[in-house]
Amino acid sequence: MNKINSFKTLNDYIIQLDVSTITAQRKLVLQPLIDYIKSKKKSQKPIDLNFICTHNSRRSHLAQVWGQVMASHFKINNVTCYSGGTEITAMFPKIADTLISTGFDITALSEGKNPVYSIKYSDNNHPIIAFSKTYDDGFNPKSGFAAILTCSSADQGCPFIAGAAKRIPVTYEDPKAFDNTDLQSEKYLERSTQIATEMKYIFQQVTAN
Repeated sequence: MNKINSFKTLNDYIIQLDVSTITAQRKLVLQPLIDYIKSKKKSQKPIDLNFICTHNSRRSHLAQVWGQVMASHFKINNVTCYSGGTEITAMFPKIADTLISTGFDITALSEGKNPVYSIKYSDNNHPIIAFSKTYDDGFNPKSGFAAILTCSSADQGCPFIAGAAKRIPVTYEDPKAFDNTDLQSEKYLERSTQIATEMKYIFQQVTAN
């Protein structure tokens, strides 16, 4: 494959994501995150977004990855997306499979119970390093970040997150409910697409006048 087109599948996927499918009610949920990113961008401060779920295994990773990709797609600088959980498990392998199917280049950097993955989405950007960790892990920022709660149990279980400049619930249904069923691949892609579409909308709105 020609190097300049090595991420064409991913770019084509991003272009076809239809933000008009997002309901007015859901846009209200997303607005606090849009406002937060806009305020940080206006003040030219670093924009650190920590997506938090209970196990840091599925939704928080999808949100981290798509958030970073959309920030790059819309050329919004100083955005770094992180993820974490209230406990450590592992990034569920189906997450990697789902992202690969939409054009990402993913390599396992380590094996074991909690593998570390390199998730590459561009020829010219550093890959995202993904593994399960607690939200306050040393890999994540200690202060000045937005804590974005991607699952209701993490939202309810983390009423206070030390160091967070802002706490923003943006919750998603867990595709884990379809593990070991005939619908697993379809439902993981559906959730990934929803998150990708909403992250596209969020960063699109940040760039809007």
